[in-house]
Order: sequence, then C-alpha cells, then structure tokens
Amino acid sequence: MNWRIKIGCIAVLFFACNGEEKKWGEDTPFVSEATKAYYSTEHLIEVEELKNFSTSIDHKIIDLRKPDDFNSGHIPNAINIWRTDIENNDYPYQGIMATKAQIELLFSKLGIENKDHLIIYDNNGACDASRLWWILKNYGFENVKLLNGGLDHWIEMKGKLSKETQVYQPSHFTLPDELNIKLYIGLNELKSVVTNNSSVVLDTRATDEFTGLRQKSGASRAGHIPKSIMVDWANTIDYHGSKKFKSFQELYDLYARHQITQDKDIIVYCHSGVRSSHTTFVLTELLGFKRVKNYDGSWVEWSYHKELPIESDTITKEYK
Repeated sequence: MNWRIKIGCIAVLFFACNGEEKKWGEDTPFVSEATKAYYSTEHLIEVEELKNFSTSIDHKIIDLRKPDDFNSGHIPNAINIWRTDIENNDYPYQGIMATKAQIELLFSKLGIENKDHLIIYDNNGACDASRLWWILKNYGFENVKLLNGGLDHWIEMKGKLSKETQVYQPSHFTLPDELNIKLYIGLNELKSVVTNNSSVVLDTRATDEFTGLRQKSGASRAGHIPKSIMVDWANTIDYHGSKKFKSFQELYDLYARHQITQDKDIIVYCHSGVRSSHTTFVLTELLGFKRVKNYDGSWVEWSYHKELPIESDTITKEYK
C-alpha cells in the first residue's frame, strides 16, 4: 500500500474514534467511583455530565417543582411539570398516577417527542423526579435519567440558572402499547399481601407520620399499614448537603439493618406514592433488587378506606 494511503487511513481512524459522540447512557469521566459501584446508572446522570451533554442527542430537561419555584430560576432550557400534572383526579383522594392518555396529552402540549431522552430534576433529592420516572416506567417509556443531587447540587457546582421560559412546538407524543407494571401494586393486591403476611411492607415516610403523631393533609387517618417497617427515604441521600444519593455500600447497609434484602418480596409506600417511588429507584436501580413494588395510592388511599386495618403508636397531635 502506498505510504500516503496508509497515513491517510490511520488519520481517518484516529479522528473517527476520537471524534465519536457519547451516546445516551454511555460511561463518562464525570462518574465518581461511588456511583460506579451502583447496580445500574442507566437512569442516573451527574451534574458535570449534564453540563457537557452532547447537543446531538435529542433530549429535554424537566424541572419537577412548583411553578413559582421554577419561575424564580431553573436550569437553562428546562420545562416545568408539577405533581398535580401527573395525577389522576378521578379518585376521591389525591396522588394516583396519571393515566396513559393524560401523560400523552401533557407531553404533546409541552413538545416532548417520542425520540427524546428526558433528564428530570427537582430540589428535593430526586424525590419528585423519581415519581415521574416510576410512572413512565410503568407505561414502558425508559429514556429517562434523574439528575443526581438535583438543583441543589447543580447550584453547588456553579451551574447556570435561567428565568427564561423554554417553549417547544406541540408534538404528538405516544407511549408504548405494552405496559411494564412489574414495579406497581394496587390496593386489592396489597390487601391480600397484608392479610397473608407474604411480603415485607416498607413505609418510607418520616417517624412522626409512621407512628401516627402527624396526620398529613390528604390522609383520612393517622398511623401505618399493619406490620410495616419504616425506613425514611431521606436517609438514602445526603439530605442536608449535596442531596446526592449515598454510596452503594451505605445504601446496602441501611436496608440490611432492617432485614430488607434481595431475597424478599418488598412493597413500598409513603403518603401518596412519591417518596416510595424514590425508594423504588434506590432499591431497583442502585442496589439491583428484583422483587420490589410501589403502592401507588399509598397512605392516602389506604387510610381513606375505613374498613382497612391500621396501626398507630401514639396519639395524633398534628394535622398539617
């Protein structure tokens, strides 16, 4: 082969390899050693990774906070969604996940395309963001990443903020035909579980809610589902600091102390399925548990049905 041709071929290969764009979910140098230890980071993105995200990938950033908080400053080009946008209002209580048709209509209005990869964040340690991840996973949409640390860590890492409203042309968003509800459990199935004592029921709320000292708005009674174990979701993140997820070992040890292990069927719940979605993410994505289901209606639904049993450890003193 002519030497000029050889050099030309080598040059083409070199630039082709070095100029290749990072693909969605591909390892990047911004992932820490602690993060690499997780069972999966397919649905997790770091702040530095987002800052250097390839513009060649079709993606949209979703800010899952109240509109007033969003308007006071958000990650550039983000679009706003709040909890009430992804709830089904056909029930006499709040919190049930939105229907497939609701999500399709909402996303179409916001200009989200079927091909888009969604990066979701909040200012609550990915708690609200996890709820949308969980809903979309039930409907078979997997192109989702949660921003580790959310807005708190974004600001901590000197990320820019914007008050401009990003508007996209309306789209025709459709969810896959087949559901993927392996992480979902409804009221009727849970009643059977509680009656037969066949699974670990994990309450992810705070202690005062679990004991019955506090009855949050939306709940009809105070207390917890019988025989449930409490592990506060906030213990899985650096709650008073970066809001990032704790390391694999810290998370594993946290649940092991409560005999919550991979060989058990685990049902998680909270007040309205938001905090328990976060715990579902931790258990399945970060720790690799395979037998986890999130109770959609959670305490708001369970407490509404007066015929269902509850346990309470104290006299209720607060109603906020």
